[in-house]
Amino acid sequence: MAAPRRAWVVFGFSIEEAAGEPGPGPGPWRLESGPGGIRRVWPAWSYVIVETGAGLEARSAGLRRRLPGWAEALPSETHLLLRRAAAARAWPRAAALRGAGRGAPAWSRALPPGPRRPPPLPLLPGGFATPRPPFFAALPGAVRARRLALGHEHALALGAAGETYAWGGGRHGQLGHGSLESEVQPRLVEALAGVPMQAVAAGGWHSASVSEAGDLYVWGWNESGQLALPSKALAEERAQEEDKGAGDAGLTPRQEPPAAEDAAFISIQAFPALLDLPQDLEVSKVSCGSRHTAAVTRKYGQLGHGDTTSSDRPRRVEYLVAEGLRAEEVVCGPWTTYICVLEP
Repeated sequence: MAAPRRAWVVFGFSIEEAAGEPGPGPGPWRLESGPGGIRRVWPAWSYVIVETGAGLEARSAGLRRRLPGWAEALPSETHLLLRRAAAARAWPRAAALRGAGRGAPAWSRALPPGPRRPPPLPLLPGGFATPRPPFFAALPGAVRARRLALGHEHALALGAAGETYAWGGGRHGQLGHGSLESEVQPRLVEALAGVPMQAVAAGGWHSASVSEAGDLYVWGWNESGQLALPSKALAEERAQEEDKGAGDAGLTPRQEPPAAEDAAFISIQAFPALLDLPQDLEVSKVSCGSRHTAAVTRKYGQLGHGDTTSSDRPRRVEYLVAEGLRAEEVVCGPWTTYICVLEP
C-alpha cells in the first residue's frame, strides 16, 4: 500500500492578491509542489518561503527564486532573515527576493558550532532573531528556551521544563500576566505555572499555547473572535445580518444589535483561558495569524476554523473532511492559513 502523500492546502489571501493581481480567491487552493514536495513554509503577507527537496525557495507574485545554502527563514514585509549552520543574515525584502547572498546584507551574525538540529528560528545561540531591525535580542541566562514565537509587539518563549514566558507590548493583554502593561524582560506566565506546555504561538496581538495533555489556552485581543471567545463586534455583525434578512423577508420588525450588557463579551482576555473545544478534542498544534487562530487536533487532524466569515467559535474545516484529508501541520501567515495534509 502506497504511503500517504503530503500536500499543502491554503486558505486566505494569495501572494498574487497581496500584490494587487488576480488570485485564486479565499481558498482552498493548493500550494504548487516543488522537487521532492514541500516540507516547510514561512509565510509573509506578499510572499512565502518554502522548503523543497532542493532547498529554500522564495515565491511572490510572478517570481520564484532559489535560496541555495540556507536552512531556515524568518520573513517580514520589510526584511528576510535566513539561517544556516555558521551564520544568520538579513536583507531588505526586495533585495532578498532578487536573490539573497548576491548583495551586502543589512545584518549578519556568525554562529558558533552547535547541535546538529538546533532549535528552530527565531531562536539563535544566546538570544533570538527578529525579521526587522535590530534583528537580534539577547535572552537572559535564566531563560532556557526551546521554542520562541514572535507577535507584532510581543514574544513568547517555551522553557526547557514546559514553562511559558512572555514579554514585549501588553496593551491588548497578549502577555497573559493579567494586566495591559508591557514587559521589557521575559516574565513567567504565572497563570500557567505547573502546567507543562508543548507549544506556544504568538499572533498579531494575541497568544496561544498547548499543554502536554493537549489542552488549548488562549489570551490577548479578541476583536475578531481570534480567541474563540464571545466577541461583541461579531455578535453585532451577526445581528445586523439577521436583521437585514428579516427585513428583506418582511417577517419581523427591525432588531437592534445586542448591547454589551446582554452577554459576557470579551474584547481582551488578559489571563490565559482554557478553551472548551467540541467533543473534548485534544490539540497537537496551534498557530496564530494577525487576527485568527488555527489548531490541529490529535483525534481527527482537523483545524479549528476555515472560511471567509469571521467567527468567535471553534469550527472544523469541512473541506478537509469532504476530501478525506488529514491535517498534519498548520502555519498561519498574517492573513492566510497553510495546512499540511496527508492525502489518501
